[in-house]
Amino acid sequence: MLQIWALDGIAEITPGTDLVAVILEAARDSLRDGDIVVVTSKIVSKAEGRILEADDREDAITRETVRLVASRTSPSGHVTRIVENRLGIVSAAAGVDASNTPEGTVLLLPEDPDASARSIAAGLRDAGARVGVLITDTLGRAWREGQTDHAIGAAGVHVFEDLRGTVDAEGRPLVVTLPCVADELAAATDLVKGKAARLPVAVVRGRADLVGDLDLPGARSIVRPAERDMFALGSDEAYAAGFAAGRAAGD
Repeated sequence: MLQIWALDGIAEITPGTDLVAVILEAARDSLRDGDIVVVTSKIVSKAEGRILEADDREDAITRETVRLVASRTSPSGHVTRIVENRLGIVSAAAGVDASNTPEGTVLLLPEDPDASARSIAAGLRDAGARVGVLITDTLGRAWREGQTDHAIGAAGVHVFEDLRGTVDAEGRPLVVTLPCVADELAAATDLVKGKAARLPVAVVRGRADLVGDLDLPGARSIVRPAERDMFALGSDEAYAAGFAAGRAAGD
């Protein structure tokens, strides 16, 4: 049976906060071998001091961007940029967050979310329970409205459940079935964490089969390599690039 619950009693996180100690105190000795601890990236960023003084969020987004995928301006004049950030993640605003931060500051994503997850997982394991750790952030989805939480950091967790080579209920072989269970768990835990409830950590129990060694591939392995990216540009940007290439070829 799958169980998911949020840990309460976690106060505001500030630079230098020991997240392992905070999680252990909130868990009250309830963690067991095989549990998966899911941590919102915002508190990891705060603990690691990833707070940037920036009056203009757009400048911060530009600094964190390595590639522009698409840009759209709304009727009100607001510009939304979908970009690839330094972690290889494609998202709106490069993951730069201005909510729940002091005035005049923005919050950047952890510099290395997989390393952050390994540090937390190692600390929790040293305290007695062989757990896995996921670090999550909210991302949009191509072709679908709304957002869900995704795993951007992982340690001690199999991020994929490889079903290729097995058969379905009708006995037919599965060829490409590779569920990203890390993202599925990230989205599931957001149902109990919430965005405004100040419950940044959740525990998943019932998937001990996914928990393994700390040197398992992290969430960086979820990012699709550029050579297999079929959607490297937005539709308008791709059209403009093709139109420009056609004109150049005709000159």
